Amino acid sequence: MLRDPVRFFRTVAGTSLLVVPVLYLAGLVVDPALRTGVEVGSYGAHPGQVSVSASLLHWSWVLLVPGLLGMTHLAAKRAPVAAHVTGAVAVLGVINFSALMLGDFTYSRLERVMEPQAGSDLGDLIGADPGGVWGFQVPGFAGLLGVLLLALVLAYGKQGPWWAGPAMLAGALGGPVFPVGTIVCGALYLAGAGVIGLRMLRMSDEDWAAGPLAAVR
Repeated sequence: MLRDPVRFFRTVAGTSLLVVPVLYLAGLVVDPALRTGVEVGSYGAHPGQVSVSASLLHWSWVLLVPGLLGMTHLAAKRAPVAAHVTGAVAVLGVINFSALMLGDFTYSRLERVMEPQAGSDLGDLIGADPGGVWGFQVPGFAGLLGVLLLALVLAYGKQGPWWAGPAMLAGALGGPVFPVGTIVCGALYLAGAGVIGLRMLRMSDEDWAAGPLAAVR
């Protein structure tokens, strides 16, 4: 497969869309603040769990990139301009979102070296810095919108169901609402990303490599 770029791209893209929701859900479940409902002091009291959670969440965003590139490739068969614009916004956004996971390590360390409330307040001030907001948070949420729009362009090209994009967005936004949101929205995320990923894995290399405006089966 490594010698076949078409099959390699298709396999990596499809697999990433199956793996990412699992990593995301695992990261949310391990997060001590979400799981216990205690926001102040939880990160300082459980640095090991924070380390695992933040790392899982970071990789859940980074590993989404191959899947988004695969979605862009398929969506471009019918709507190349819309696919590449929404795909670029989505990719750049999730990369920015992954960097925000470093904030969890910051809170954990501050709550350990300072009084927990003071450390948490300082972490809030750091996160509210305009450079952090406009350089990372805003592009990150714009990236989630890009994921939704890219999935809708994909559906327009009959390469996926219309509900996949809304399901992925609901999963990403609603997952941190523990435990109901984590279960319900997590299932939506897995269903939305999974249906597209499975389609990629089941496609033939010829269909995957077919050019723009190729007939859709």
